[in-house]
Amino acid sequence: MNSSSYNYNVSSSQIYRVNSSQTATGSVIAVTLGFIINYINGTLIHTFRKHRIFYTNPRYILFIHLVVNDMIQLTTSITLLVLNNIFYKMNASLCLPIIVAAVITTMNTPLNLAVMAVECYIAVCFPLRHAELCTIKRTNILIGCIWALSSVTIVPDIFFYLAADPLWFFYSIATCERDNMFQHTVSLQKRTITYITFLTIVWFTLLFTYFKIFFAAQAANSVDGNAKKARNTILLHGFQLLLCMLTYVAPEVKNYISFLPKYVSEVRFFWYIFVYILPRFISPIVYGLRDKTFKLYLKKNLLFNRVGNKPYSQGNF
Repeated sequence: MNSSSYNYNVSSSQIYRVNSSQTATGSVIAVTLGFIINYINGTLIHTFRKHRIFYTNPRYILFIHLVVNDMIQLTTSITLLVLNNIFYKMNASLCLPIIVAAVITTMNTPLNLAVMAVECYIAVCFPLRHAELCTIKRTNILIGCIWALSSVTIVPDIFFYLAADPLWFFYSIATCERDNMFQHTVSLQKRTITYITFLTIVWFTLLFTYFKIFFAAQAANSVDGNAKKARNTILLHGFQLLLCMLTYVAPEVKNYISFLPKYVSEVRFFWYIFVYILPRFISPIVYGLRDKTFKLYLKKNLLFNRVGNKPYSQGNF
């Protein structure tokens, strides 16, 4: 009796130490990757702010908004990961603001990609009207609309819960995840509808703009110029969107991996890295490395070289 009890306690403590070491290692890896990506994005923001050529151009304003949005999303998602690994359960009033920021910035990404694709389409297919249609004022208005639309996906849920059960916000204790905080049928149905609607609109926009640019290139009999660069940019946006879409099937994935209890922690961590961190590597690649103008000034800031100013071309995608 005592021996079996002793063996059980030893095995339980060993499992606890393994799980603790796994969560600690996962937290360190996530924080390290987040720091690296945010540092890269920080250099992009510094380059953007330092040169007027960027913050007077709608294309780069949309790009830097995506970068800032990625930094917020990455920081909040890693914070949630670390908090869940340390505390497991928290008070709703403490973790809810972080969840709201993470959800809104996650929803901002596909909408921002759609707007950037439309800007590429106008630059290639209507170059003479680009300056007229894509103004700084309209760009800022669109960014405001992106945040407003993304807020619709979660802010009404908060007011619904506060109206139905005000004490829920102050006293409920749960795992700091959206699926655990908002379990009402209305919230789940609204979330599904908004996800489907947003993704349908964004995918239609990406496909429409891609094929329009493709046909414009074919008509001009030139696939080596600006149109080809715009097509490749939209393809990268599509790949980034595909990765971001995986967040919408996270609940179903969690149900499937629950059937693999031996590898649950490893699969969940791999899923987290693949869905929440990997897509944030793509934004710096699309404009920070592929765009000739931005790359020129980025090198100037990083290497402290004197680079002659070159005229901006709308063809730098």
